[in-house]
Amino acid sequence: MIKQKSENVNLTSYYARNVFSFDAMKKYLSNDVFTKLKNSIEKGIELDEKLAHDIACGMKNWAVDNGATHYTHWFQPLNDSVAEKHDSFLNIKQNKPIMEFGGSELIKGETDASSFPTGNLRATFEARGYTIWDYTSPAFLRNEPSGIVLCIPTAFISYSGETLDKKTPLLRSMDAINNETIKLLKLFGNNVNKARVMVGVEQEYFLIDREKYLQRKDLIYTGRTLFGAKSPKGQELDDHYFGAIRDRIGKFMKDVDEELWQLGVPAKTEHNEVAPAQHELACIYEECNIAVDHNQIVMETLKRVATRHNLVCLLHEKPFQYVNGSGKHNNWSLQTSDGKNLLNPGKTPHENLQFLLILSCIVAAVDDYAILLRASCANSSKELRLGASEAPPAIISCYIGEQLDEVVNHIVEDGVATFSKSIGTIKHNATGLLDLYKDVADRNRTSPFAFTGNKFEFRMVGASDSCAMPITVINTIVAKKFKEARITLENSKNFNDDLKKYIRENFIKHKKIIFSGDGYSKEWEDEASKRGLPNIKSSVEILKILTDDSTIDLFEEFKVLNKAELLSRYNVEIEKYISIMSIEAKTMINLAKKIFLPEGIKYSTFLSSSINEIKKVNDNLNTSVQYELLEEVIKNVREMKNGIDKLEKVMNDSLLINNIYEKANLFYNEVKTAMDNLRNPTDNLEMIIDKNMWPMPSIGDLIFEISGY
Repeated sequence: MIKQKSENVNLTSYYARNVFSFDAMKKYLSNDVFTKLKNSIEKGIELDEKLAHDIACGMKNWAVDNGATHYTHWFQPLNDSVAEKHDSFLNIKQNKPIMEFGGSELIKGETDASSFPTGNLRATFEARGYTIWDYTSPAFLRNEPSGIVLCIPTAFISYSGETLDKKTPLLRSMDAINNETIKLLKLFGNNVNKARVMVGVEQEYFLIDREKYLQRKDLIYTGRTLFGAKSPKGQELDDHYFGAIRDRIGKFMKDVDEELWQLGVPAKTEHNEVAPAQHELACIYEECNIAVDHNQIVMETLKRVATRHNLVCLLHEKPFQYVNGSGKHNNWSLQTSDGKNLLNPGKTPHENLQFLLILSCIVAAVDDYAILLRASCANSSKELRLGASEAPPAIISCYIGEQLDEVVNHIVEDGVATFSKSIGTIKHNATGLLDLYKDVADRNRTSPFAFTGNKFEFRMVGASDSCAMPITVINTIVAKKFKEARITLENSKNFNDDLKKYIRENFIKHKKIIFSGDGYSKEWEDEASKRGLPNIKSSVEILKILTDDSTIDLFEEFKVLNKAELLSRYNVEIEKYISIMSIEAKTMINLAKKIFLPEGIKYSTFLSSSINEIKKVNDNLNTSVQYELLEEVIKNVREMKNGIDKLEKVMNDSLLINNIYEKANLFYNEVKTAMDNLRNPTDNLEMIIDKNMWPMPSIGDLIFEISGY
């Protein structure tokens, strides 16, 4: 099956053919086992562990029939990557080889937990960790260099039971919001058996030529260009955004789509993004656990397929300083088991009290937990984009659109909204163009948390980040606000009156988080300060919220993360911040000392020799241009040497600090500045020295000179 070609085949005929889907389950499992597993997946009914052996046998038979020889427990540790260990189906019985896979192998795997980030949750010598089968996310086949492998999505926990991964808290948060949504809806007489968080992920990425990539050690070591002068052309003309997809890129995208479709990943939209060499892939909405798993598959597939096309896929949030970086927009909505979207305001939202209560709770959650929401995706690469005219600012705000803005204003000022502004149509007055019904809301790309008609778009996640923690936070804080509303209203004797009062009080208290204007502007910074909204740009500072008592109480209340697990995540993120910046700083020192500084000295010698040779011919010839260039080169060489010395000194200072918070602060406040000071003279030299003598491809070379571009 996995070896089939998709050419001239209808997409639907091969979609998800490498997934242990319901169709595959129906074929390889007994009717009774299939029905029980399907009910567990769709309705949340707990799966009987006794069925695991039958499921494992059916899964193995399906995998083997399609060429698989190995299986792996596929999990997501706390390092934003995916981990796997391959085991063959081979076993020996009575001196004969057999293919075997049982329930115990399906449910539980074991690995060395001490080799993954634990954030001091466990001592290094405490090594045992377990992977646990997540039966709600389908197993799939992947063609590895070593052969076809059955990948089984799993959670990852320590020997003592603490979660060491990103999936487990996400699943717990799904339970929390499911339970609280069901209880809240009962107040309105709506009895539903399940509420599902639906997520659609938009993945941005860069593609550059592999040959040029291999000439850039900074890209190889850090994923971004630490040096590089500004290209004469960037994205000023907006000519790349939605531009025609060139042949080489189009062939890459075609291969990516086909691989993803066979894996059941619903890749839907692809286009050129704003920056040159930047692109985007978006998927259809899925339940959030599967959407997160699928986004990990998307990132892996982008990188793997790029290599086959002699390209490199860059997922760093800011690989090039002078053009837009890459994010990952998480579109979040809430749906009942019968498919009703609870964030659909309807044609008359002012009358839709259930929607208005849900909206007010979400607005309250964003306001009360703004710092936690920011912390869910805080890292060193975020600081390279934050507040620029390409990414959400450090200030969390919530955009709800013109129609809902007016409804909320009437509720706050008058106690009730009696009408909803008509959305209307767009009339073209041109033959051949039909009139369009406008969407419920415009889009505000400067808003970190924006309502876009029937969903909220959280725009702060970085391109290489896992979506799991941001969605875990959103699920948990919304569950908290749903619970508060339900407790207040469940014993009400005048439900409608008390409901309207609660909605109004929510909006009055939290209206300060609602903002419809330009989130990039200085005026908004000033206004946000007046409103008392936090504006913390340092990831080191923002991550401290994970250790706060209020955060611990919140996550423990819903059994999403306990205190030890939260503290471990804080330690992991701070240590990762230090490690990433340390690698970047060491890379800069290495490149500057071994490549750029010698090149500057070499060029100054070249200019000196040129002057001397000219003077030998005729001492009266004007060599002022060469002298000016020589002086400028020497000046920048001296500044580069000073920059190296200062960066080395502050890196040595960091070695004397044992407290990780203090060390991370040193990196934020001093190492970053020293890195910028080293980059500036080096980039200046790039603009002076003969291109043929410059030792690396320029930023312009990287983002414009893709063959066939």
